[in-house]
Amino acid sequence: MKVGVLALQGAFREHRETLDALGVETVEVRTPATLAALDALILPGGESTTIGRLLTTSGLLGALARGLADGLPVLGTCAGLIVLATNVVDGRDDQPTLDALDITVRRNGYGTQLQSFEAPLDIRGLTGPAFPGVFIRAPVVERVGPGVDVLATHDDQPVLVACGPVWGTTFHPELSGDLRVHERFLHHLTDTR
Repeated sequence: MKVGVLALQGAFREHRETLDALGVETVEVRTPATLAALDALILPGGESTTIGRLLTTSGLLGALARGLADGLPVLGTCAGLIVLATNVVDGRDDQPTLDALDITVRRNGYGTQLQSFEAPLDIRGLTGPAFPGVFIRAPVVERVGPGVDVLATHDDQPVLVACGPVWGTTFHPELSGDLRVHERFLHHLTDTR
């Protein structure tokens, strides 16, 4: 399995380190040509408007939309989830999204950097202790459409959602020191092939 990590801005290095720890072949994605040979892609956290602008200027936005339409599995974390959403509250009018997850998400919904926090999460399908959720200027999922599965919540708000091969988290699993969210995403891919 070869997994790409969008490497335009944000926490791509930490995702790569997590995938390396799982023994997964990883590619940093900066151009449309690198998408073709991937089995899955991770859209990291960072700044969603900047990521959207860089996806557009690099030519990756259209290529990624085509990949998603063809069934490319994608895990978007924090800002990556925002890029995958159908509706963004408090975003820019010109902020591109991929409409891959039928959700409405509010940017920085939990507050500023000062309101960042950690919380234990019970994630459906994970065994062992609660997952250490790291929320940094995290978005809040305000609406979940039909066909979107909620795999974890915090204070009754969805924090891990999935629609087929497209998953999104409002937290940063790559910063937790726990490999289980990435591992579960990858196992889901192999189980559905």
